[in-house]
Amino acid sequence: MRSFAYQRAADPSAAIQALAAASASNNPLTEAEIQPLAGGTTLLDLMKLDVMRPRAIVDINPLSPTWATVSLENGNLRLGAMARMADVAANPEIQQNYPVVADSLKLAASAQLRNMATLGGNVLQRTRCTYFRDVSYEACNKRNPGSGCAAMDGFNRTHAVLGTSDKCIATYPGDFAQALIALDASVDITGKSGTRTIPFAQLHKAPGNTPQLETTLEPGELISGFTIPGRWPRSAYLKVRDRQSYEFALASAAIALDVQDGTVRDARIALGGVATLPWRARDAEAELKGQKFDDALAERVAEIAFEGASARSHNEFKIELGKRVVARALHQAMTMEI
Repeated sequence: MRSFAYQRAADPSAAIQALAAASASNNPLTEAEIQPLAGGTTLLDLMKLDVMRPRAIVDINPLSPTWATVSLENGNLRLGAMARMADVAANPEIQQNYPVVADSLKLAASAQLRNMATLGGNVLQRTRCTYFRDVSYEACNKRNPGSGCAAMDGFNRTHAVLGTSDKCIATYPGDFAQALIALDASVDITGKSGTRTIPFAQLHKAPGNTPQLETTLEPGELISGFTIPGRWPRSAYLKVRDRQSYEFALASAAIALDVQDGTVRDARIALGGVATLPWRARDAEAELKGQKFDDALAERVAEIAFEGASARSHNEFKIELGKRVVARALHQAMTMEI
């Protein structure tokens, strides 16, 4: 790991002021010379691998008393960005009213990591693409723009089949983000000009021609919280991986349903492990709404969820696997006792 300066922020304004010092450069946020440190479970890994090379880090853990609150008021769930994954997953009200959130956090990491990792940091974690994380590979447009993508013709078993471009096929690795995008969450972003709120679906960017630009955050901005409107007790998160212990998804699905007398009045579907960013399957949702649920409908919805998927030499299996995960997750949500 390269040497770096360490600064501990006393409050949000101090953190933003320190981080904004990097905004004078034209580098994307992921390459900013000053980076925030919360749980550090992603940043420190990437610094050890020499993928990220900040000259300074700003410890924002003192912001926890302000930005770690969790509340359920007026039918809406408010989550502070500095709340720890383990604490939120164990919250009884969240387990009852938002099981998809609790399950996505429980399945996202080992117990040790969940005790350290924050919600804000979790949604900003970077891809586990081997070619991105190993600097001996020069061809990585996400790490070295314009160099090419070694994964295209390399070993791409874990890579994305949705949202890809001819510049990058790296998979977004998170789990919690799928729950947020499925439930129409919004995200509060605090910076020099105050706090702005955007739909969570607008936080991440597809790779397109600029895979190094992963989010819409600007240097000096921090995620300060999330809001999920309404309650979704009939919801579930299903994750399929190579092993039952801590591992990233090969395919996952976040499902939330509003069902009355066997008819699906509203449906939310998000996919993980198969796309370059948190992926909302809106056409599949539309197929569900107003329908009586049965096996044939679940299979039809799963097919629609993967329309437009594009596989490479080693990851074609993800398309069929992903369809089965969606169908199974729908059954799981439909048969829940609430």
